[in-house]
Amino acid sequence: MVSTLPVFLMTNQSPTDLSMQGLLSPLASVERAAYELRSGRPVFVVNGTEDAAIVIATEMATSERIDDQTNIAGGIRPHVVLTHYRAETLKIRLYTPEVVRIPYPDWLKVEQIRQLADPQFDLSDPMRGPFNSEREDVPAAIMSSVKLAKIGRLLPSVMAVPVPGITIGSHPEIVSVSADEINEYDTRSAAGLRRVTAANVPLIGAENAKIVAFRPEDGGTEHLAIVIGNPDPDTAVLIRLHSECFTGDVLGSLKCDCGDQLRGAIDQIGNEGAGVLLYLAQEGRGIGLINKLRAYALQDQGFDTVEANQRLGFADDERVFLAAAEMLRQLDISEVRLLTNNPRKVKQLEEYGIKVAERVEHVFASNEHNERYLAVKAEKSGHLF
Repeated sequence: MVSTLPVFLMTNQSPTDLSMQGLLSPLASVERAAYELRSGRPVFVVNGTEDAAIVIATEMATSERIDDQTNIAGGIRPHVVLTHYRAETLKIRLYTPEVVRIPYPDWLKVEQIRQLADPQFDLSDPMRGPFNSEREDVPAAIMSSVKLAKIGRLLPSVMAVPVPGITIGSHPEIVSVSADEINEYDTRSAAGLRRVTAANVPLIGAENAKIVAFRPEDGGTEHLAIVIGNPDPDTAVLIRLHSECFTGDVLGSLKCDCGDQLRGAIDQIGNEGAGVLLYLAQEGRGIGLINKLRAYALQDQGFDTVEANQRLGFADDERVFLAAAEMLRQLDISEVRLLTNNPRKVKQLEEYGIKVAERVEHVFASNEHNERYLAVKAEKSGHLF
């Protein structure tokens, strides 16, 4: 029987050792590092020979993990790193444009350290500073570590200590990852997409549908293309870019219009006879299901969708549509009629080499639960209704 264990579990070597030997690809190295953060373990993020940091995810911080991180860093306590969105929520002065570093506040309990990243108690138990932020430029390794937390679908905050002199593989007991590999993750993931399989799946509204599965060569995030009929690559093909929404697509949530948009797109493409719906693994506008539920909890406190995302530390929309453009290219589609109300989708597809011949309106009736959500889409996110 052939073992299906990852290669680093089939040997006595660490993932870092294997990465150095080329047995872990850049994508796999980033995903392994993101897994370590999700597990509460430290990671070295390395940028060249003079810029490195040891980081843990703030939401996973415990007293023991912070002490371990401090000991590894030679007794230096970590900074708490927040995005500018979260810093603005906490009224922390910004000296750098994207992230801020706060010296370790010894007077805070560890659960309060986690609250710096997690806004669920902002109203019931507001954080009381003052919190002083560093004025110096944030090292690239620390900047990249925040993106690594996002890749891991964690809150976008880390606890970080600069450790100059650390290089990839120099401490094999701790996973290390290149800052460049983190920053290039979206591009590499899209460029590595390959068609894995396809099967006919009759759908309500489109019985002549086929689902084509895509996966990066070395693993990673999978996306689906629902191909209806036989799209003509010599014409502008009717398509929909649909980001997965477990609550709307599967459960029928009334908080959004995602389920209506999914089923409506299949019906419309089916009625026209041919087209493609790309079903993209970008839950919660790219922040992941758990963070989306956190945003829902903030909406229950009275914040709108944009405010909730930003209180969590995210932009209002974190999605990147590079993978969508690559999937269309592999389906021999270069020109589209795009079913969307979102101008960002039009802009990104064209930036990534897909011509958008027409934006096709995709509007559905609101209900009492999603009226405000749809209004905010128009007012703050520029959606066209």
